[in-house]
Amino acid sequence: MITFRPKPEDFMPITLGQHEAEALTRPPISYWQDVWMRFRKNRLATIGLTVLAIMTVMAIIGPIISPWDYRTQDYGHFNEFISSRHWFGTDYLGRDIFTRLWYGTRISIFIGIMAALIDLVIGVVYGGIAGYFGGIVDDIMMRIVDVLYAIPYLLVVILLLVVMEPGLWTIILAMSITGWVGMARLVRGQILQLREMEYVLAAKAMGTPPKRIIARHLVPNTMGVVLVNLTMTIPAAIFGEAFLSFIGLGVPMPLASLGTIANEGYQVLKIHPHCMVIPAVAISLLILSFNFVGDGLRDALDPRLRQ
Repeated sequence: MITFRPKPEDFMPITLGQHEAEALTRPPISYWQDVWMRFRKNRLATIGLTVLAIMTVMAIIGPIISPWDYRTQDYGHFNEFISSRHWFGTDYLGRDIFTRLWYGTRISIFIGIMAALIDLVIGVVYGGIAGYFGGIVDDIMMRIVDVLYAIPYLLVVILLLVVMEPGLWTIILAMSITGWVGMARLVRGQILQLREMEYVLAAKAMGTPPKRIIARHLVPNTMGVVLVNLTMTIPAAIFGEAFLSFIGLGVPMPLASLGTIANEGYQVLKIHPHCMVIPAVAISLLILSFNFVGDGLRDALDPRLRQ
């Protein structure tokens, strides 16, 4: 019978070289690097981001590479189909649809982003103050939000556009009057949870002023939820602008937006369907892409999915 007799060197700790230790250890990555890695694994989110990038680039360079201006009428070529002369055809006034489409995409994206950014600033500040102070301050501020939330959004926008002078910034202002209430309620709910955390209580005990606590500790920790909501607010604003332009309350002539182009194409839909189909596809791609990106961000920013 063979007996095993341990030797003292058998109990010595195993040492690894520097390169072997690094090979066994996960490379250190930051939080946002981990978010980006998980975002890229979402195929729909990646496709949506790619489509958004392509459409944004075309909105910038499309009217430049086109030989036609968005206001120029090509007489004798009314409602022309796709051709080498007019890449997406012409409308009922002989204007180049390719140029007007990308110019309108530029206007629609600008309105959507600006309206969403205004909603972001007002909603984060308003919701942060209400959630941090709580009590009677929170009750008064949230009752104001409830009243504004109960008013139909499109009704307020339409009334303001009828009363005010039409223009690009008028639409943005009208869409931002009550558009921030959803962001404010979301931020307020997040702040109510975060204000009881240990680091916030420690900052209070050290005498940190409330505005610094909100700006340095509370608001940055709500950015994940805020960014996801922001990606949902932009397509809602784009769709709202397209609807307003479709009913004749959008950007004034001769400016073009996706809604005005769709309205012009709707009038000749049965005879020249391409005038309606092309802007409708552009609106659908924009809204779907933003929604895909928002879903991808929501999954990537979820701390429960971090490995």
